[in-house]
Amino acid sequence: MAAARPGWSRRAQYGLFFSLLAVIAGIVVGLVLLAMSLVAPKTFDGIRGAALDITGPIASALHEVTATANGLVGGAGNYWDAARQNAELKRENKAMLQRMVEAKAIVQENRQLKATLQLRERTENVIAVGRIVGSSFNSPRRFAILSVGAKDGVQIGMPVRSPDGLVGRVIDAGILASRVLLVSDRANIVPARLLRGGIPVISQGRGDGTIDVRPLEVGRNPFKRGDIIITSGTGGLYPPLVPIARVVKLDDDGAVALPLADPANTSFALVQPSYEPAAVAAETAPAQDAP
Repeated sequence: MAAARPGWSRRAQYGLFFSLLAVIAGIVVGLVLLAMSLVAPKTFDGIRGAALDITGPIASALHEVTATANGLVGGAGNYWDAARQNAELKRENKAMLQRMVEAKAIVQENRQLKATLQLRERTENVIAVGRIVGSSFNSPRRFAILSVGAKDGVQIGMPVRSPDGLVGRVIDAGILASRVLLVSDRANIVPARLLRGGIPVISQGRGDGTIDVRPLEVGRNPFKRGDIIITSGTGGLYPPLVPIARVVKLDDDGAVALPLADPANTSFALVQPSYEPAAVAAETAPAQDAP
């Protein structure tokens, strides 16, 4: 007794049978074509031409598809290569800009150092030359830190200037550094005069980076935009003829000026002794003797 064969085995047998028939048919067709090519070449040429006509469009279509695929692959590769080159160019451009900024900073610092050294050669009684290593911007009190101190001969009360103009005066002197009260601080009052005409004025910081300038003669405003304010030498602390500020705005009875020696743009400064130490000592003695 034979068991019934499952359906899937019957389908497999049918598949094998038809595959065998297809192989045999292909062999027969190949033999027939081979015989025709040997017996009747002209007839075989017509059959081959017809086959070529049938397969030509298919081959052309396949060639277009292949070319399109190759173009897409090549285009994608070129796109990613261009993106990579663009990123490299951006990095190189950024590095070049950084080097340009550093080079400009070095050139500016060298220019300021050269100007400071030239000022030192022209200025008598220079105590020390130091670098401005810090300054206050957001605080109402305006200070700067100078990289010279007591070991360099710096003392409290000495004026500090740069090639651009007056920076301020020393209020604290450590061994290696000192603190400078800037001319833009409210507590810094400098006897000055107007370069144009020599009219005596008073310069006092406003605490916001600017300077308030007032004439000694009440009721008359002698200032004009662009006027230069210089020290007068009165009081014995600051030497005369040192530029302080430039007038940028007029008030009812005075003017607002910007310091010419901005610590943010100044790298080096020199410390000088008091212009008239005896006069400064005479002014400070009554205050020290007062109860």
